[in-house]
Amino acid sequence: MQDHEPKLLVRYTANERTNHWITAITFVLLALSGLAMFHPAMFWLSALFGGGQWTRILHPFVGLVMFVSFLILALRFWHHNYLDKNDVQWLKQIDDVLHNREDKLPEIGKYNAGQKLLFFTLVACLVLLLASGIVIWRRYFSFYFPIEVVRIAALVHAAAAFVLIVSIVVHIYAALWVKGSIGAMVRGTVTWGWAMKHHPRWFRESIK
Repeated sequence: MQDHEPKLLVRYTANERTNHWITAITFVLLALSGLAMFHPAMFWLSALFGGGQWTRILHPFVGLVMFVSFLILALRFWHHNYLDKNDVQWLKQIDDVLHNREDKLPEIGKYNAGQKLLFFTLVACLVLLLASGIVIWRRYFSFYFPIEVVRIAALVHAAAAFVLIVSIVVHIYAALWVKGSIGAMVRGTVTWGWAMKHHPRWFRESIK
């Protein structure tokens, strides 16, 4: 007698997964090239991009690709990330969250409150990085701005990049913590059991 295959639910379409991985790959490239330019101790990373000059040339263009990719991603998932009263309650019960007492938490939709707050943090960081990046983009735009503005923009760019990198580290850790999350973004599907356990409200809405 053959074992029954677990029922699967589509969590991310092929287009959504492609969009996510383009954003992720460009983020890694930007983080490495940005760190190479940030401090002399990390300049050795520029060898990955063909040297210092190529690193300076490529960084802003890759940044534009990431911004456009993330913008599409944000528009796709914006409506899933509105905070509601269940999210407020979820945050109040953060101790239950950290101890995996999911049965005591309010029913979660496609994303929990932590994921939603991370989403809006990423949106804010990307907007700041684009705006400040244009101001400090030498050869194309920086000469339009007073030097004081360029210096402030450089500080904003570095601060936003730091927050973004920390946020992505948290995002990766959370994905590893909740087994099956990374598989969902690789294969696009999750089991019914996973959906019922971690996102019960989204599960009910998806099978209607």
